[in-house]
Amino acid sequence: MAGPQAPVAPQLDPETLQRMMFRKAMARKKRIERDNASQIRELNIVAMMDMMTIILVFLLKSYTASAISMTQSEDIKPPVSSTRATPRDTVAVTITPKDILVGDRVVVALENGQVPASALNGRIVIPLDQALHKEVAKLKYIADRNPAAPFSKELSVIGDRRIPYDLLLTVLYTAGQNELENYRFVVLQRGDTPAADAVN
Repeated sequence: MAGPQAPVAPQLDPETLQRMMFRKAMARKKRIERDNASQIRELNIVAMMDMMTIILVFLLKSYTASAISMTQSEDIKPPVSSTRATPRDTVAVTITPKDILVGDRVVVALENGQVPASALNGRIVIPLDQALHKEVAKLKYIADRNPAAPFSKELSVIGDRRIPYDLLLTVLYTAGQNELENYRFVVLQRGDTPAADAVN
């Protein structure tokens, strides 16, 4: 009696064999394409530039939209007013009995409430002139690149109520030499809220 025989594989005709080989080749091609699709071969610089432009516009808009800030201290006591105008974001010059500041940076130390003679060139306060020149150049640069933030030629003056009128005139004259022609005097509203009175 003969032992069990191994099953014989069915014979495939050439057309069926070719069809199976084609299916395997297509499956292999799809697998390779799927693997390659998950890999980054090159960076798309156009998309990155679009993203950077959007971020730049957002930052410029944020810069121009920030409100003026005024730190209350013993050195500065602005006048009190009943105005309802709100301060704008402009170049800010603070005049205290001891210093003149542009933004938060001291540019001139006063002597007995007056600008030292060494810091004056006629009626122009030299360190203040240099600081304002930088601020105006920065604002013009922003205005050239962001039409929503034009250069307004405005100056916010935060002055102590005790400063001499002649000192105020000297500061305003120096500002005028730097195209800052429209002045806003920052005052305290009743209730200690900063406000701005415009003077053209």
